[in-house]
Amino acid sequence: MNDMTPIAEKSAALLPDGQTVTEVKHYTDRLFSFRLTRPQSLRFRSGEFVMIGLMGEPVGDKPARPILRAYSIASPSWDEELEFYSIKVPDGPLTSKLQKIKVGDQVILKTKPVGTLVVDALLPGKRLYMLATGTGIAPFASLIRDPEVYEKFDQVILTHTCRENAELTYGKELVENLRNDPLIGEMVEGKLIYYPTTTREQSDNMGRVTDKIRSGEIFAEIGVPAFNAEEDRVMICGSMGLNIEIKELLEAAGMEEGANSKPGHFVVEKAFVGEPENA
Repeated sequence: MNDMTPIAEKSAALLPDGQTVTEVKHYTDRLFSFRLTRPQSLRFRSGEFVMIGLMGEPVGDKPARPILRAYSIASPSWDEELEFYSIKVPDGPLTSKLQKIKVGDQVILKTKPVGTLVVDALLPGKRLYMLATGTGIAPFASLIRDPEVYEKFDQVILTHTCRENAELTYGKELVENLRNDPLIGEMVEGKLIYYPTTTREQSDNMGRVTDKIRSGEIFAEIGVPAFNAEEDRVMICGSMGLNIEIKELLEAAGMEEGANSKPGHFVVEKAFVGEPENA
């Protein structure tokens, strides 16, 4: 007799708070993405993050405990599954195990989404910048696939800075597929600008994005004016250094940080910085 139990139900039965891996894709020896079943009860806004993890090993006479970390949901709020994008840390408590998962395995998922990289935390504006380094592109992978973003902004500018060209693959494939997407492709056309940069390997846009902002190079290439509080809104998700530099540049332009309780000109995802394994 065939087992017709839905995958999501089976996953929940096998491990408390467990969801089943439906896809794993490795991009480099440092980066991979994976998809999980989505519990019916989970509601989130594009750009938010959740706690995910795996069971650790028993220590002495102490039972195994879950190892959990904050991960931005890379899939949009309408997706039937959940996508995540992660770095691999060889001796990391979580990612040393997580990078070995396969389709059918279980991953712990806590269904309480939070985060500041949401459209609700920003004042209305003309242009929306999403500035990311490394796996900090994950929340923006969710947002650029959300129709609400294109309904609220005339232009959406995604910058992604990595050390090498291969590390840009996830973002490049995402943007390319989005332009041909039957659901949102027409909304994206003419509105989404993708600006990848590398810092160690030669590329078309080599250099730190903060340097390109200071010099005005990025604005000249895109064809827009420099940051201004009246028209621009900015989301930042990257290394501590990037976050601090960008925040200083925005405040110098007269822009104020926003929050869910008080929308502003820009928002910063602080949880990403606090999780070195996923930075």
